[in-house]
Amino acid sequence: MTMTDTSPLIEATGLVVRRGGNVALQEVDFTISRGEIVTIVGPNGSGKSTLLRTLIGAIRPSAGHIRRAPGLRIGYVPQSLHIEPGLPLSVARFLALPRPQPADRIAEALNRAGLPDLHDRRMTELSGGQFQRVLLARALLERPDILMLDEPTQGLDQRGSADFYRQIEEVRSELGCAVVMVSHELHVVMSASDRVICLNGHVCCSGAPDVVATAPEYRALFGTGTKGALALYRHTHDHAHDHDHPQPDHHHEDHAI
Repeated sequence: MTMTDTSPLIEATGLVVRRGGNVALQEVDFTISRGEIVTIVGPNGSGKSTLLRTLIGAIRPSAGHIRRAPGLRIGYVPQSLHIEPGLPLSVARFLALPRPQPADRIAEALNRAGLPDLHDRRMTELSGGQFQRVLLARALLERPDILMLDEPTQGLDQRGSADFYRQIEEVRSELGCAVVMVSHELHVVMSASDRVICLNGHVCCSGAPDVVATAPEYRALFGTGTKGALALYRHTHDHAHDHDHPQPDHHHEDHAI
């Protein structure tokens, strides 16, 4: 792939995922292109994490198709990762697992994640925000074409969350990678998104943040308090044609997980 390649990095059509006899995802379509930031929102149990794990190949869909660009490099940041408290594992050693990494590659990833001086710190001594940034650094080691984050700021306070998401925008700007974020922090994340997908077992609606915020399907799930918790400002990196928003993709299945 080249930087000028405009074909989708991932294109999924008609995804159906069944888990434990239940339908977790029903007829979900998804695409993302290079440089785009897409946020997936939805209530608990709506299939957000399942969709992300299906897109990266960790879950096999029951039906539908996923096309990934040839040679696609994916960086994945999970919700959390447990490390035994007594394990004397440094940050640099953690980043060198499961296979050794060059010292300069580790240093570059830590710099991009905003942790330039923590090579020798023990993983168990990190704050919550530092720990999540180390997970981000690990995802950046392979210089991904697409960065996928599954509620990466869970457990952080609002300032820590905002700092983390600013770091994500810097990473996107530096690497030119696409970003897919699953989040419940609507007020923090949506303002930085190019596109929002509202999920509840199926795609309820999708489009630019202000379009989704006014969609009846979105308001039915999240209400209208605090304007639906959507911050409707746009950043200076947005394109000049942002006023030409795509219309929501409405799906009328009455299905919820």
